[in-house]
Amino acid sequence: MRLVFSERIMIAANNVSLQYGKRVLFDQVNIKFTEGNCYGVIGANGAGKSTFLKILSGDVPPNSGHVTISPGKRMAVLRQNHFEFDEVTVLHTVMMGYGKLWDIMQEKNAIYEKPDFSEADGIRASELEAEFAEMDGWNAESDAAALLSGLGITEDHHYLLMKELSGNQKVRVLLAQAIFGNPDILILDEPTNDLDIQTVTWLEDFLLDFKNTVIVVSHDRHFLDTVCTHVADIDFKAIRLYTGNYSFWYGSSQLALTQRSAANKKAEEKKKELQEFIARFSANASKSKQATSRRKLLEKINIEDIQPSTRRYPAIIFQQKRPAGDQILQIEGLNASLGGKALFRDLDVFVNKGDKIAVVGKDSLAITTLFRILVGELQQDSGEFKFGQTITTAWLPNDNEKYFQSDDDLIDWLRQFSDEEKDEVYIRGFLGKMLFSGEEVFKKCNVLSGGEKVRCMISRMMLAGANFLLLDEPTNHLDLESIQAFNNAIRDFPGTVMFTSHDHTFTQTIANRVLEISSNGFIDKLMTYDEYVTSDKVVAQKEEMYG
Repeated sequence: MRLVFSERIMIAANNVSLQYGKRVLFDQVNIKFTEGNCYGVIGANGAGKSTFLKILSGDVPPNSGHVTISPGKRMAVLRQNHFEFDEVTVLHTVMMGYGKLWDIMQEKNAIYEKPDFSEADGIRASELEAEFAEMDGWNAESDAAALLSGLGITEDHHYLLMKELSGNQKVRVLLAQAIFGNPDILILDEPTNDLDIQTVTWLEDFLLDFKNTVIVVSHDRHFLDTVCTHVADIDFKAIRLYTGNYSFWYGSSQLALTQRSAANKKAEEKKKELQEFIARFSANASKSKQATSRRKLLEKINIEDIQPSTRRYPAIIFQQKRPAGDQILQIEGLNASLGGKALFRDLDVFVNKGDKIAVVGKDSLAITTLFRILVGELQQDSGEFKFGQTITTAWLPNDNEKYFQSDDDLIDWLRQFSDEEKDEVYIRGFLGKMLFSGEEVFKKCNVLSGGEKVRCMISRMMLAGANFLLLDEPTNHLDLESIQAFNNAIRDFPGTVMFTSHDHTFTQTIANRVLEISSNGFIDKLMTYDEYVTSDKVVAQKEEMYG
């Protein structure tokens, strides 16, 4: 028997189960998504987040159960196939996102182009024109152009073929395609990948004003916190729905976990503690970009709905084997170029003890080049830099492939980076902190996933015991649990850090100094990332630097 929808239910999964071989991803999942809400789907790596979105969109059929969409409602999905529309113009690719409108346009144009236009053709054309007008078709092209411009695709690109765009430009066009035509249900899998902060902010504002249903998977905590009214948590083959954004889910679940271990605490005290947490969070939400109707959701939370998370978080702790002296790092007149093109020039930076410097810029290659020069992997064109005598560094590169070419197991792989203790129990301890336990430590390092490789590299960093950390996009490939644990570890690290990250929350909660580099100069400010982004003085400097 099919689900009978109430007025506000837009899409629902009913008794949905899916397994691959012996591995069960979902077992009898029942969940409803209602109008006007934004649902962030979260879960550990491999839990099935993207697969669940594909079940909802019809791209992956479940083994049993079914998905029901409210009659007459239209679904749009952010597609990840960057080559599907290569022979289509950018503007038309966006408009094809509204399939029914696009089909009407094609049929209508085909009729008008017929050399033997008949009376039946005229009747059909008038029917199509009526439908076209009802769907606001006359504004379709200008609406599509406005979406593209908002997502950073300038007007001179609108009539190019998709194959003429770069990879990150294609991502933006496909995102415009998904949101074009005001769909009733919008499904987005990692929509902020390859977007800069200005475009992410535009998307956040768009979704805050969006009146229909959004279901999204993202590793960007700032994005989830800004747009989500609910969290759908995939755990133990089931999906539980929670009111609130990601930070509320994380904070309340951690509080519930702490309470569960406090055996002597009375139920009344636990309830009061949770109520106070909700009140504090609601007060903070009132200062955010969330709409009033969304803030009020927090006030309706049932205390009994808050459950401890069963997630396993890595135990990331960076300890200095030797505290740093007063001389940390001095960079003087540093210049670097690639193929005759300047990446950065005349860089002068004096790093202070305890600085946590976010290195930013429009050219990520320039930032990576700076880090690789500092760790000795590349040679600068001119200028010099000098670390203090007490400084020891640990480096987390964005591209780590060269570290995983052997067929060593994880114990032998990590053991090679230990200058002192080689004992297996000692080495296992660092792997265990990154959730490699039991037989997992005997995996061959050349068959690891992207996330597993980053976790191994973090184990290597902890083993080093350095007092100066350099991090190039450290949250890439990590799940939300690892990102949260890594974020906390770097925030609490007593040493010095230079890093770059597209993760807004990571950057804002860690950096006390921002260094922006470009081929035209640099800006160096002692302030948080949010202060840097919104500072009028900085904005004026950036306009001067970039022209």
